[in-house]
Amino acid sequence: MRPTSRSLTIFFTTALALAGLSPLDAAGQRRGSDPASASAVTFSIDVRAAIGEFYSAHPSAALQPLPPGIRKRLQRGKPLPPGIAKRVAPPELRNAASLPDGYEIIEVGLDVLLVEVATNLIHDVLMDVVR
Repeated sequence: MRPTSRSLTIFFTTALALAGLSPLDAAGQRRGSDPASASAVTFSIDVRAAIGEFYSAHPSAALQPLPPGIRKRLQRGKPLPPGIAKRVAPPELRNAASLPDGYEIIEVGLDVLLVEVATNLIHDVLMDVVR
């Protein structure tokens, strides 16, 4: 093999090998990351237990479950659907969770969500907690 052919072969082999190592996909998004994994703030196990205990002790008969089509849209990493009826959770839960600024706990139907206020991005979902 001639030196230039060998150099080209090494160059293309290296380029092809490195192409698979790029952290970005063709659309410019990080590979292996989805919106759900991007959320760093979630309910801890202790906070999940405290929320469950709170709603067991304080049942709310006024709330109704969401229609299935709307409920499917309540997922981590997705924005809160526009126009959805929501209530800010009681202050006791906010204090128990000790959330960073810019986050709030809301009730949507029978579910409890952790939402980023500025973007309405859902960071965590607890289904069928409010009873």
